[in-house]
Amino acid sequence: MSQLFKPAANSWARWSLAAILLVPLSLAIIAGAVTRSGYVTGEGRFVDQIVPFSHKHHAGDLGIDCRYCHTGVETQASAVVPPTHTCMTCHSQLYTDADMLAPVRRSLAEGKPLEWKRVNRLPDYAYFDHHVHVKNGVPCAACHGDVRRMPLLRQTAPLTMDWCVSCHRDPEDKIVAPERVFDSAPYENRTPADRAFARSRMIEIAHHGRNLTECSICHR
Repeated sequence: MSQLFKPAANSWARWSLAAILLVPLSLAIIAGAVTRSGYVTGEGRFVDQIVPFSHKHHAGDLGIDCRYCHTGVETQASAVVPPTHTCMTCHSQLYTDADMLAPVRRSLAEGKPLEWKRVNRLPDYAYFDHHVHVKNGVPCAACHGDVRRMPLLRQTAPLTMDWCVSCHRDPEDKIVAPERVFDSAPYENRTPADRAFARSRMIEIAHHGRNLTECSICHR
């Protein structure tokens, strides 16, 4: 009686069974890696702006305080993008003919706001309040990185749900003293004042029975 299967059939069967198990697992691992990559989260990306604004020059070299432009950061949910007249406070006198500032001058002349593109983006279903974080000692650098060293602003954190929740689960190490909230590198050389303020915030959170990982904290 002739042989129904070739000698290699057993090997093919073994490879087929292995593929049935390994291919879905490999696809799941690849999908997870892609989901966490900067390609999806935006971490590390730059965004072309109508004006190539340099935080390094303005906030770093010139020492302009974040709050001069982002006036809402201590009082409301949005940090606020500065209006054109804020830019022209200086640039009506400095670099008045610079080509790169032509959109700013045109914006002022036409009464139309500059169309800045958002760099750090959260989904519409996620709520973030700047002033709540700032007044509780979470520094700007926790989410935005050291912008004073950035010639062009980039997204420095993944801003995923896991990333946010990891901080909400254990926020004490992310809190600094109020006077260091706007520092360039607030987590370097943490001080006794940082630790004392962080402990006081944790005690107050516990006293009020707040659970920072509740869904309603960020989803409203």
